[in-house]
Amino acid sequence: MTLGIVATLKVKPGKEAEFEAVFLELQAHVKKSEPGALQYELFKSKTPSTYIVMEQYKTEADLAAHRTTPHMAAAGPKLGAVLDGRPGIEMLEKL
Repeated sequence: MTLGIVATLKVKPGKEAEFEAVFLELQAHVKKSEPGALQYELFKSKTPSTYIVMEQYKTEADLAAHRTTPHMAAAGPKLGAVLDGRPGIEMLEKL
């Protein structure tokens, strides 16, 4: 079963460029080293300082593996420093 995630991230005003740099580096690592990640894309919302991440994983195991990768561990504190609160997460199942 393919799993999807839509994450809404609010970034502290003035920290957008820093957020984008960290996230795009993370995105490159995911695409390079996680074959179970079918999609990991960043979108900038028309709402100021708001970003949407669209993710798809082949299986629950692929999603679990994604959460424990070294690149996620390295990016976590950097992203946490520029985010304005916790991300909004919506979990989806592909029909």
